[in-house]
Amino acid sequence: MKLPRGRLDKSRVVTDPRDSLADVLDRKLTGYAVFESQETLLLDGEGRGVITFTDGVPVLAYHTGTDRGGPPALADLAIPGPYHVSLYALDAADLESAHEAADLRVPPGMPAERLGGDPALADSTRRAASDERLSPMGSDDDAATAEAGATERSAVEAFLDDTEKIAAIKEQARSEARERAQQWEF
Repeated sequence: MKLPRGRLDKSRVVTDPRDSLADVLDRKLTGYAVFESQETLLLDGEGRGVITFTDGVPVLAYHTGTDRGGPPALADLAIPGPYHVSLYALDAADLESAHEAADLRVPPGMPAERLGGDPALADSTRRAASDERLSPMGSDDDAATAEAGATERSAVEAFLDDTEKIAAIKEQARSEARERAQQWEF
């Protein structure tokens, strides 16, 4: 996914991507966010997650390490934090050509649900979305809902099939558990 260079609006480390998603929605940011996970920052993991926004509502998701877009990209990014998040502002016209990539689209509330685990934020995001963004994924359209469910299942299946990623998460959890045990003198 090619995006024009935006104006850096904010850059910080967050323990929960929900904070950044809520901030983007509150400020109605048009642009994109780059998410670098702890795995990328500390363990030489590959790739970053990029999510584009129009008026604070997510439109596209892409993961540079796996070269996957849409819901599967969110699955690739959904690992324990912290995350380094950089927010970039762009004019809506600069995002038009990128936003034509249907294979990279995500339903408006999905990043809040998948990355932030926050159904309330997902609902707020859906309310802020335009009607045209909701109609393909809306509950009125059973075929689109079924297709979204199949895409979500395939993203989960792909994650579960990635034995290297699961092994890395397990090793990270073991390491953190050892550190806590030492801190607590167990």
